[in-house]
Amino acid sequence: MKEKHIYIIGSNDPAKDIAAFFEVKKIAAKIKPDVIHLHSSKAGAIGRVAFNGKIPMFYTPHGYSFLMENYKPMKRRMFKVIESVCAKRNCTTISCSVGEHQESLKLTRRATYVNNGINMAELQEIIDKTEKVEHSFTVYTLGRICYQKNPTLFNKIAESLPDVKFVWIGDGELRDQLTSENIEITGWADRSTAIRYAVNADVFLLPSRWEGLPISLLESMYMKKACVVSNVIGNRDVIHNGENGFVCTKVEDFVKAIEECQGEVEKLTEHAYQDILKMYNTKVMAQMYIKKYENALNERGGVQHDLIRFIAVVRPYTLAYSVSIEPDNYGTAKAVA
Repeated sequence: MKEKHIYIIGSNDPAKDIAAFFEVKKIAAKIKPDVIHLHSSKAGAIGRVAFNGKIPMFYTPHGYSFLMENYKPMKRRMFKVIESVCAKRNCTTISCSVGEHQESLKLTRRATYVNNGINMAELQEIIDKTEKVEHSFTVYTLGRICYQKNPTLFNKIAESLPDVKFVWIGDGELRDQLTSENIEITGWADRSTAIRYAVNADVFLLPSRWEGLPISLLESMYMKKACVVSNVIGNRDVIHNGENGFVCTKVEDFVKAIEECQGEVEKLTEHAYQDILKMYNTKVMAQMYIKKYENALNERGGVQHDLIRFIAVVRPYTLAYSVSIEPDNYGTAKAVA
């Protein structure tokens, strides 16, 4: 990577979206990108209105807002109208899972997908430094204790299995819904500590109400943990019931799956691990993104320099950077809001 500039262009205040609209146009005029890639709903709306599509433009929803059940129905309908209007712009939607791609196709035919992936080398380095200890059979999840992650269902499952230890790695506004005596809440933890909890557990439980394609699930698959997930987009795209994990709908289904995980599950966990090696990792992900960028550029005559200059718009950040297009040389930039 030759250059990287990070610009703070907005905030969670909708009143500042207009300022963000003009700022991102200003940044694009300065950088003169070859590719523009918009990430998440707010950036997707601002960017697709700001640019006319003369520069190849891509949009990744990372979970459509109109599918998020924490919003009231009227607001979700409004989000879908906005997505439908923006989908008519000259932009290709790249979803992060097959399920999200199916939703995208309902809005536009200019759609494809690239599965989320994990950095296996970075994760393995942490795992290698992590002490493995004797422990009782343990079920864990990871993330914010919020409506999306469904702590109410997590608690019901734990209450149904009083002799099993449950661990929620994280914290959040709905921690008071985790009342079962066999649940441990770790509080916010740094990455190494979170991985330590995961390494010393047996089953990854993800009862979410909705997902995009959760990194915590992919990392648990890489760590060869039995995965028990809810039947929603993202989860069911990766986990195939009885093959590499369990997909559940009712409390009874989750309980039965966790009980099965106390037996022999090596075949399932090995299958899940091989899926990560073949499909859900950053090397495969980078290759697919670069191929899509190159195809779009070649359709417009290619680039006249050795680097692809592109802007990634991620509310409330805009990142502008150049990435080598040589096949063995991948660049990554990330900002966390």
